[in-house]
Amino acid sequence: MVSENVQLQSYNTFGIGATARYFATFAGKEELVALLQEPPGGGIPHMILGGGSNVLFTKDYDGLVLRNQIKGMEVIGEDNDHVYVKAGAGENWHGFVQYCIGQNLAGLENLSLIPGNVGASPMQNIGAYGVEIKDTFHELEALHLKDHGVVTFNNADCHFGYRESVFKRQYHQQFAILSVTYRLNKTPHFNTSYGAINEELERMGVKELSIQAISQAVINIRSSKLPDPAKIGNAGSFFKNPSVDAARYESLKAAFPNVVAYPLDNGQYKLAAGWLIEQCGWKGYRHGDAGVHAKQALVLVNYGHAAGNDIYKLSQEVLDSVHEKFGVQLEREVNII
Repeated sequence: MVSENVQLQSYNTFGIGATARYFATFAGKEELVALLQEPPGGGIPHMILGGGSNVLFTKDYDGLVLRNQIKGMEVIGEDNDHVYVKAGAGENWHGFVQYCIGQNLAGLENLSLIPGNVGASPMQNIGAYGVEIKDTFHELEALHLKDHGVVTFNNADCHFGYRESVFKRQYHQQFAILSVTYRLNKTPHFNTSYGAINEELERMGVKELSIQAISQAVINIRSSKLPDPAKIGNAGSFFKNPSVDAARYESLKAAFPNVVAYPLDNGQYKLAAGWLIEQCGWKGYRHGDAGVHAKQALVLVNYGHAAGNDIYKLSQEVLDSVHEKFGVQLEREVNII
């Protein structure tokens, strides 16, 4: 059923009070196709909305917002080393991670507590603590929003990059992801080298490493640093960590000896955007109800009644100041509507 003039505040983790001209939910392919074909869906703009954890509404949406609620999680196959688990795109991501951990399947434990739904995970190759979903992604099924055919994309088809895929560039707003299948490991390959995971495991008193312990460590770290969207509106990391070549990194290090950076396989260096933002004095900044989180400068927050444009304006001021101080151009990770 299509509703008119629906308030979207409860459908985005920023808690922005934009209005959709039309709004409907779908729980399967046939339901989605019907919504796209029947009035008003046949002749107006439309957007697919999942968990709303990576979107900033800066204005009302004069079209049809379609909320993906395709559910279901199941093991669909295995080989000697892997188990293949398929999930509906409308499943909660953290719930899916916990389901896999409960089956003792490894590969996603470092990605615990990331907000959003399963369908968004390949769209921007979500990642945290040294792991990206491209490492375990197998394939996805997606509906073409114009010809309504179902297309299967494998890992190579998605052209994964740092918080990138074909669904953010070449096929932007052309597909609705229906399901995602991950290839998980029967034998874990522990990744504890990034961030404070080892330190947290030690604090937890963990004697024998397990995917359950790593997941809990990540949950503890994220909970201590990042605001809960249920309490303070936010979309997680608002900016991507920028990469620079070796020469640019050396010049930055000469000028700023404490610069935080990580070497990449391609010879470039990934700079910690949070550090850059913090050095510009933004950490804990607040103007009205728009602010920069006091514990993590990468996160912009809505303290209550900020408009989307208030958050967007603040993000632009942050971008400008980082560029002025460091000569580095940050890029927004959140989708701006």
